[in-house]
Amino acid sequence: MALGIFIVTYLFIAGVKLPRVKLDRTGGALLGAVAMIVVGIVTPDEALSRAADPSRRAVDGDTLVLLFGMMVLAAYLSEAAFFRAAAYHAVRVARTPRTLLVAISFVSAALSAILVNDTICVMLTPLVLAVVDEAELPPLPYLLALCMSSNAGSVATFTGNPQNMLIQGAAGMSYARFLSAMLLPAAISTAVVVAFLLWAFRRQLPKAPIRPHPSPPPVDRPLLVLGSVALLGVVVAFFLDLPMGWTALAGAALVMGLSGKEPRRALERVDFILLVFFAALFVVVYGVNKEGWAERMRDLFAPLLGGSALPQAWGFAALSLVASNVFSNVPFVMLARHWVPALVAPQLGWEVLALSSTLAGNLTLVGSVANLIVFEIARNRYRVTFLEYARVGVPVTLLSLALGMGALLLEHSLVLGVR
Repeated sequence: MALGIFIVTYLFIAGVKLPRVKLDRTGGALLGAVAMIVVGIVTPDEALSRAADPSRRAVDGDTLVLLFGMMVLAAYLSEAAFFRAAAYHAVRVARTPRTLLVAISFVSAALSAILVNDTICVMLTPLVLAVVDEAELPPLPYLLALCMSSNAGSVATFTGNPQNMLIQGAAGMSYARFLSAMLLPAAISTAVVVAFLLWAFRRQLPKAPIRPHPSPPPVDRPLLVLGSVALLGVVVAFFLDLPMGWTALAGAALVMGLSGKEPRRALERVDFILLVFFAALFVVVYGVNKEGWAERMRDLFAPLLGGSALPQAWGFAALSLVASNVFSNVPFVMLARHWVPALVAPQLGWEVLALSSTLAGNLTLVGSVANLIVFEIARNRYRVTFLEYARVGVPVTLLSLALGMGALLLEHSLVLGVR
């Protein structure tokens, strides 16, 4: 029964449209969660449990609190015009269309390494569209630079994307340890995105200087300073191994209390639909795990997960790349995080899972929520087709994953002697 609910739920997550049924990803996940409880696979107590043993609780509250806290911080920074100012200064230093693409890519990657990449794409897409329209440049390469670099940059930290937050909750790895391992693969992956886009669109990006520049945005300086200091304090607390979810929420509450502004406007910017999606999906995946289907799936893919640490890492990365595009990366990570402790080198396994599931988002248009956000916001300005995206996404993903994995394995080989 659990497997049937799981399959129906993932049909909706994959965007399959059923006759007379109008459910999106969140609605499908919520329907699946309720079905798990109604048929008795998951009990209400398990769904709402705060038990110390993760095998006895369905919803990972710490991940939801972390995601919510980072969203609130991002909302206040957006209200202070932080993101508009960052985009303005990126354009200001860019003198040609090519350097503008580089600037947008690295601003997107850097911000996504600190805050949730989906939020960065929501904030920056309208600004990128305004910049390219004013400069009379083709929007596609810059929209691709925004979403692909956002995915690549978010590899670096636990707070970069939702799937990394899930890994943080299960891996028991410090923020600093994860960052030290993932910073180089994230930088290499971002560089691959930039280099390939510059090559792929070399005929559409003239070498002539950009003539017009946007006017500087008005900035709420007190709120900008308060939000920036709070964010800096939260990041420092992460490095001190304080509880990440409640640390982020404490930083958000501090800004909320000292900003002198009604919190409603900031809270309205929080993507509560995404939070509901996560909570519901936790229940669905818990039901599948409870009936043993996750272990059966692992046994099915056992040929890819055998051998020594090195071939196992490459096999796990390949599996993650494919499965993240079939099931979507967040649901796949929810399942795969139960497999990692059984790998030969679990610490390496967590990092491979984070790298491969995140970079898998660049493979296709529907590979990540960040891609969908960018091109949904830009739909009135440019409608990208699935194949048009894939012509860039497939080579970028394969090349960045190969080089990122190479860097990650080299780090482990030099430090831990993994072979």
